Amino acid sequence: MDWRGFARQMASMARDLLAEHTLDSTLEQITRSAVDLVDGCDASGILVLRDGRVSSLAPTEQLVIDSDRLQEGLREGPCFDAARPDLSERVFRIPDFTEDPRRWSAFVPRCRELGVGSMMGFLLYTREEELGALNMYSRKPGMFTEESETAGWLLASHAAVAFSTALTDAQMQEAIATRHLIGEAMGILMGRHHITEDQAFDILRTQSQRTNTKLREVARRVCETGTADK
Repeated sequence: MDWRGFARQMASMARDLLAEHTLDSTLEQITRSAVDLVDGCDASGILVLRDGRVSSLAPTEQLVIDSDRLQEGLREGPCFDAARPDLSERVFRIPDFTEDPRRWSAFVPRCRELGVGSMMGFLLYTREEELGALNMYSRKPGMFTEESETAGWLLASHAAVAFSTALTDAQMQEAIATRHLIGEAMGILMGRHHITEDQAFDILRTQSQRTNTKLREVARRVCETGTADK
């Protein structure tokens, strides 16, 4: 492993991640970097686990999605475990899928059928939050070594910070957009019914609670139809 060259590539990746403007583009840059920078990595993706449901973010190939769905169905696998907040392990590696599995006995043979030879999973985390798992796949057995694991862990550490920052920015942008949407809806109701701001907001909130619909969606309906009623 050329660690000096790897360090230069990591520095370049960090600058590229900082230059991304959306959450999706940041995640795509992370998974592309895994394929480009980690020896033996043929495909990569980010698995997010929420309430037992798996989401595949920025997969570089269909193989990643298939593996994530397999882990979700079996309720086991290195990436599935890496994304679980109740487990303390943060790095998982299966060096060779042709060997008898010591762990994940249901997952390994099924994933081997997908064409996976070896894989690794890294928890993406900061001091404040756990975000999911960065997964790396090789079609050849024995490609992921201890050096590969170290390189993957370094990349995942940078990726977690970029992921967290991009997620915070996306949430802030969504909050601003929601505030503008609600304000526009309130203005429509005030003009139509000749009511105050507080009364207009009460209409939106009451409709949201009555229909079990997010306030933002009620506001969008008002902007589109002029009324809060379905």
